[in-house]
Amino acid sequence: MTSVVSISTCSAEQTIAAAGALAGAVRPGDLIVLCGDLGAGKTAFTQGLGRALGVTTPITSPTFTLANRYEGDLVVNHLDVYRLAHIDEVRDLGLHELLDDKSVTVIEWGDAIAGVLPGGYLEVRITLGDGSDDRVLEFRTVGEEWTDREAALSNMAGPASDGGGTC
Repeated sequence: MTSVVSISTCSAEQTIAAAGALAGAVRPGDLIVLCGDLGAGKTAFTQGLGRALGVTTPITSPTFTLANRYEGDLVVNHLDVYRLAHIDEVRDLGLHELLDDKSVTVIEWGDAIAGVLPGGYLEVRITLGDGSDDRVLEFRTVGEEWTDREAALSNMAGPASDGGGTC
């Protein structure tokens, strides 16, 4: 992708809806890397994606468990690498084994381990806006795995998107 697709949201609900809109483009085996400051909305984003993928159990931050697995129409593996002290600890998470044809894997703070991620992925960078609930979600593809879905990502930012708009 030559440019970054951006979506502005004004509430946690809109951030959740934007993630739900992304679910239509997600395929089994996909890897999604979430980046952003503490409290930016990475877990809320994962909740919206999971809900749209048929997960009915509550999705919570895996900060202390490091990894959670949720059953839905597609299994959602939710990892948080914030507390990892060494890049070598990524191997202990079994990341390569999680990337299968029955699941999508979402990694919070994944930019910290980008150098050891297998294959391509979708990076979602969430930044704080001017208002307390304002967020900017920037979608960027890394590698070839998402290349054929760049148009779908661009359409999410359009006026017909339920995922957000102008705050």
